[in-house]
Amino acid sequence: MTRWAMIADLRRCVGCQTCTASCRHANATPPGVQWRRVLDMEVGEYPDVKRAFVPVGCQHCEDPPCMDVCPTTATKQRADGIVTIDYDLCIGCAYCSVACPYQARYKTLRATFAYATPMASETKRQDDASLAVATKCTFCVDRIDAGVAAGQTPGVDPEATPACVNACISQALAFGDLDDPQSNVSTLLRENRHFRMHEELGTGPGFYYLWDRA
Repeated sequence: MTRWAMIADLRRCVGCQTCTASCRHANATPPGVQWRRVLDMEVGEYPDVKRAFVPVGCQHCEDPPCMDVCPTTATKQRADGIVTIDYDLCIGCAYCSVACPYQARYKTLRATFAYATPMASETKRQDDASLAVATKCTFCVDRIDAGVAAGQTPGVDPEATPACVNACISQALAFGDLDDPQSNVSTLLRENRHFRMHEELGTGPGFYYLWDRA
């Protein structure tokens, strides 16, 4: 089996937002929609204050609450763990947005652009199918599927790897197969202390955060 997962090393992330920009470019998301966000957090009290940058987005949960509440079965989970949305089935009720504990879903009612007049690139990539429906990070599933079909390894070969991972300037993001004990992500989890966001909810996130050596 295959279980795709993403890892963010909080010791390496510098908060540059390059992953956010690359995601927007790869998926042509409208202004205000960030499938890959980076939280800027400060902890402690002066003078002992620390700053942390935390990439967030859809966690591609093992038990996704967004799927359970969808009245049309538009939200589905693939065998490899990736949670998808069928725009043809989605009615835009936003139940999934309410159920998601990670605030990872968006709904855009009308086409919006960076400036008053859409640029040629925006017009070319405008997809009306993504309007008035739920949207979110897909782990760049189209790149994964095309890469696997071509014999490539997601997380190793850039063409088969999510855009945000490729773009990370500090190599804080990693992607790979958790079910492969020799994969990059499995190795990182063995060698480092890690946690998953809101793990106490029982959702089984497919996004892990490293914070110290094991």
